[in-house]
Amino acid sequence: MGAIVKEQSICTRMDAKTRLQRVEALETIKNKALEKAERGEDSLEVRDFVTSAKKELAYELPDEDAFRKAMNATLAYKAKKG
Repeated sequence: MGAIVKEQSICTRMDAKTRLQRVEALETIKNKALEKAERGEDSLEVRDFVTSAKKELAYELPDEDAFRKAMNATLAYKAKKG
């Protein structure tokens, strides 16, 4: 089964355009967080902003490769455990 999952992940890798959009969005999040910090906003507020912005980005432009890696790691852990 592991070979099948690996083969599927190779076929459905995130295309360059989507990856570029994710990188640009993450840069925007970083810049806005830095602006908030420079304005003196509380570090907890800045962290909350970053967390919620990254969650929103994950819904808009999901990273299927990261999901598959996490899923495979979970399945491997469960297989070893029991």
